Amino acid sequence: MKKLTKYFFEGLLFLVPIVVTVYVLYLVFIKIDRIFGFEIPGMGFVVTIITVTVIGFIASNFLTKRLVRTAENTLSRLPLVKMIYTSIKDLIGAFVGEKKSFHKPVLVTLGPGSAVQVVGFVTRESLDTLGLTGKVAVYLPQSYNFAGNLIIVPKEQVSPLQADSGTVMAFIVSGGITAH
Repeated sequence: MKKLTKYFFEGLLFLVPIVVTVYVLYLVFIKIDRIFGFEIPGMGFVVTIITVTVIGFIASNFLTKRLVRTAENTLSRLPLVKMIYTSIKDLIGAFVGEKKSFHKPVLVTLGPGSAVQVVGFVTRESLDTLGLTGKVAVYLPQSYNFAGNLIIVPKEQVSPLQADSGTVMAFIVSGGITAH
């Protein structure tokens, strides 16, 4: 009976991530297809990818940059919209684009002489403008969550990690389980 139970849980461990991933992708494809009214499965997803790429090309084109900047300035002036728009834009920009913020993985010692350390990303090398000379801003993502904490620590308590940022982020978000 113990072997059957063991095989059952090994089967779950193997199947659940695959089934959930396929199901989520299926839902995304179906939802996008319904939005566009396509009868061919996956066509809405292809149209979405192409549309986003074309908009990216237009937004990065020299002739349309002024129009894009005007639209962004307008969104940044509206009280509630500003908070939502700039937060989402900054979050997306932290992972992709020219202003990536999560590209400096570090190990932070939480207190002088402490053995407790956390893994995070330096997001600001200097905090002199805030009157915090000699300090850095480190973002600590949370495991299994799209949240995190920003901590301010002395530079001496931060050690760069010689690892790929994507690998470090996967390690943190998975709670230390994933380490490719």
